[in-house]
Amino acid sequence: MTAFVVACGGPSEPPTAAGSGAPPGVPGTSSRYIVYLHGRIIEDEGLRPTHPRFGVYEYQDILDTFDAAGFTVVAPVRPPGADPSEHARVTADEVRRLLDIGVPAEHITVVGFSKGGAIAVLTAAELGNPHVNFVFIACCSHRITSSVAAAGGHLTGRMLSIYEASDAVGSCSSLFERAAPDSSVAEVEVEIGGGHGAFYRPHPDWVGPVTRWARGETPNQR
Repeated sequence: MTAFVVACGGPSEPPTAAGSGAPPGVPGTSSRYIVYLHGRIIEDEGLRPTHPRFGVYEYQDILDTFDAAGFTVVAPVRPPGADPSEHARVTADEVRRLLDIGVPAEHITVVGFSKGGAIAVLTAAELGNPHVNFVFIACCSHRITSSVAAAGGHLTGRMLSIYEASDAVGSCSSLFERAAPDSSVAEVEVEIGGGHGAFYRPHPDWVGPVTRWARGETPNQR
């Protein structure tokens, strides 16, 4: 598998560029990357936590699903109580390191769920690159929208929102009003059921739009 699970105390070393003496099989500039930012429960309970209402968060299965779809997966694991603004800066640095080794911006997708989605939103404001892809999953609360507005930030990137119809956390439409003019946005409502827990497992109804978006397609393209 090509999922690089890294501790998020600071920027990790990105996979070495192909053709630069990298070991066989190590991905490089021709790969498409997903940086997956997990929900808060993993900070609190470890890599396979169980929520009393939503069940098991199958984190590794999600990473394996993106890997099987052909992506190189970078998966930072945050410590308990991680500060979203700090880890947005760390994530932005991860993306910059990939850009520095020659990975095209269009081949990089930051995918964040719940608290990880809030970090992805702040990363879009921090990075300011209209060509990097972002997917914000079940994270667009009034709090994160207000945080971006209070900071005076503008979201920049090619940004997709995905939310579950039965979840209390819904549309990113008000957040997308703060998108920079050179950005593009789209949104998908899924009806998997289970509220927030719809994204605890790699269901095709949300994984499909993510992978299509990461390949530069529209989320509903088949």
